[in-house]
Amino acid sequence: MTAPLVLIAPAMAIGSGYYRPLVEEFEARGWSARALPRRGFEADGVRASRGHDWSYADEIDDIAAAVAEARTEDPARPVLLLGHSLGGQLVAGHELTRDPVDGAVTVGASLPHHRQHPYGGPHLVLMGALVVPALTTVFGYLPKPAFGAPGARTLMREWARMVLTGRTPYPATGKVATPSLIVSLEDDVMAPVGSIDAFAKRLFQGDRVTRWHFRNDDVRPGNSNDHIAWARGGSQVVDRIVAWWADHLEVLQNPHAAT
Repeated sequence: MTAPLVLIAPAMAIGSGYYRPLVEEFEARGWSARALPRRGFEADGVRASRGHDWSYADEIDDIAAAVAEARTEDPARPVLLLGHSLGGQLVAGHELTRDPVDGAVTVGASLPHHRQHPYGGPHLVLMGALVVPALTTVFGYLPKPAFGAPGARTLMREWARMVLTGRTPYPATGKVATPSLIVSLEDDVMAPVGSIDAFAKRLFQGDRVTRWHFRNDDVRPGNSNDHIAWARGGSQVVDRIVAWWADHLEVLQNPHAAT
């Protein structure tokens, strides 16, 4: 089968250029990869402002457009979505509300409900209940130095509501049936393992999910399992994705191997 194309959905407040080393890791294995633009954080893009706003749905539309373009370029090539942190939330939203891709991977992506964080996540409650609503009302967007800034007013308010209520900013009446690899990172304070388990259980069909917890003791030299830095030291994550995809293809070719 043709090697997949991986479309990378960046984390909050991180532009696509940060993922160049990750793209190169996939290319070194004979795969193709592209980091998708993150609205408001590209070098040549327009920043969030009172007059320039967008939502989770707009970001999901961007992913859907990239998927459609990839399908048009080569209909026979499998398309995988790799979502990092916020990007993983968007990937889940895409798979729940748009035509699904062939495989989904999330790294450090969680359901950021404050109750899934230690001690009830008081810092998240503060962000969701006070900081985001107040600053986006005063400025029309979320200014620096707030988390995720400069952030779009609607998207950050949607994120804040999810933090407080646990409800996703997109319809989630069903569950993602796309074959999925969900990766958690040990000691990740931004996405604790419990919040990632909740993300997997709430949004993904259990028999379609492979979970991998990237432990500190397993990190090889030159690699990282830090919430952000893993993407620039990601050969182990890429190896795990390649192995997972090979396992998935083996099951497709020999369904009895999974039983």
